[in-house]
Amino acid sequence: MSTTVLALIALLPILVALVLMVGLRMGAMKAMPLAWLTCALAAFFVWGLPAKYIVALSLQGTVSAVGVLIIVFGALLILHTLQYSGGMETIQYGMQGVSRDMRIQGIIIGYMFGAFIEGAAGFGTPAALAAPLLLSLGFPPLAAAVLCLVFNSFPVTYGAVGTPILVGFGASLKEVIEAAVASGNIASYDGFMKAIGQTVTLMHGPMAIIIGVFMLGFVTRFFGPTRSWKEGFACWKFAVLSAVAFLVPYLLMAWVVGPELPSLLGGLIGLGIVVACAKNGICVPKDVWTFGSYEKWDPSWTGNINFAGKTEYKPHMSQLMAWLPYVLIGGILVLTRIDRLGLKGWLGSHGVIPFSQILGYANVNDKLQMLYLPGTVPFMLVALLTVLLHRMPGAKAAKAWKDTIVKMKAPTISLIASVALVKIFQGSGVNPVDPGAALDSMPLVMAKSIAAVIGQAWPMFASYVGGLGAFITGSNTVSDMLFGLFQWDLAGELGLSRQIIVSAQAAGGAMGNMICIHNIVAVSTVVGLVNREGDILKRTFWPFLLYGIVVGLVATLLVASGKFPF
Repeated sequence: MSTTVLALIALLPILVALVLMVGLRMGAMKAMPLAWLTCALAAFFVWGLPAKYIVALSLQGTVSAVGVLIIVFGALLILHTLQYSGGMETIQYGMQGVSRDMRIQGIIIGYMFGAFIEGAAGFGTPAALAAPLLLSLGFPPLAAAVLCLVFNSFPVTYGAVGTPILVGFGASLKEVIEAAVASGNIASYDGFMKAIGQTVTLMHGPMAIIIGVFMLGFVTRFFGPTRSWKEGFACWKFAVLSAVAFLVPYLLMAWVVGPELPSLLGGLIGLGIVVACAKNGICVPKDVWTFGSYEKWDPSWTGNINFAGKTEYKPHMSQLMAWLPYVLIGGILVLTRIDRLGLKGWLGSHGVIPFSQILGYANVNDKLQMLYLPGTVPFMLVALLTVLLHRMPGAKAAKAWKDTIVKMKAPTISLIASVALVKIFQGSGVNPVDPGAALDSMPLVMAKSIAAVIGQAWPMFASYVGGLGAFITGSNTVSDMLFGLFQWDLAGELGLSRQIIVSAQAAGGAMGNMICIHNIVAVSTVVGLVNREGDILKRTFWPFLLYGIVVGLVATLLVASGKFPF
């Protein structure tokens, strides 16, 4: 069977998900099990995988999904705990003191706070934390979800202290990079990893500026009272100022230190600068823009959680005490994600629940690192500490846990089906019964088919393969594992710079976070938009498309410059 035909068959599960969720507006809870079934049938009848192996891969996906669900549970628990303690209303009161302009609030929370959390934790955590904050400030749930998903792009390549580059490419490219070092084409393994981190900044940099302005216009056009792009663009000075405040430390860390800290310090330093500028009216528009009266919103914007009916807030404690849970989350994430401090290794090796050789297959393994998952430490830990810090009555604390458990029922099926599909995709390149009959994995045949058509124009499109990987797997890191070697080999065949093409893969994996199903399911849950995932995907697709065009243009110009020979 030709690669093209295999690619079309591999594409079917994705098409099923898109048609059902976007075209027929079916919720992910129903659509994703059908997409999983399509994938399982293709794996059985076309890839020739044994039914037992497909079940094993699906069980592996279930284990991985539980890890994601724990993160979502922890993020929701923080939201409900702060809601019942009075901390959230205090934060709302304080944010109105910084600026009542919701364009400014969107930049501070969605862009800066999200970038900091991505740099510290990754794994879809930023949107799950930032979107409920915007919701609490009076943003329509759909607007909050879209804004936070789109802003969770340029920081992702350096998320979780450099994991996508160091771990993703470390898994897929270590041997070929070491061979290139031995042959004298590359000076050192660490040097090449750092060079990838540097090159990706050239691709993310323009979009880090453009995306802020674009998304403000996007939000005011599709969610504003007058449906005008102009109202969002009127805040362009503040958006550009914010981008510069983020980019200076971001670029400095990437080019001088390495890929571990650009997003973490860019978000943290930028957040401080931007809040100070907003308070002092620097680059802030004279008019105050809001989403208008809640009663006039389109019903499609809202879900089953909303704070929007209330527009005046009062403090129940000091701002420091209200924000302290988030300060603790950020601090604990930093302490537990930097290898040199020792806590990362300890948490990663304790409280581990292993799932080895599932159903007897040596290559089907997974584990739950219960203490290392952000949902446990710090989210649940900080939620418990907040009960003490905010002196919450036991009944209110219990209500927060109960509400969170109730909200988790719907996304569980969606995420299990989504991640089970991912594992079948990834495992389809192995045939445990007849290794000689194994075909290329489903993602790889899709990528090869695309590359065969595009040829020398590949720099323009390489990032979309990274985005496809993130869409399928829900992770920039896994996308880099999946397609890193493919991008490396294809660059060699086409005579293109491997450094640039691999960097475009890294950028694409980051922008794919906007559209990946499991991030969308997670954020839809925390803002109360369960079964509305298709509505979110329809809106994040266009920024994703724009992002890829800009990255492609930068990659093409870098290749044309001839300054990156390897």
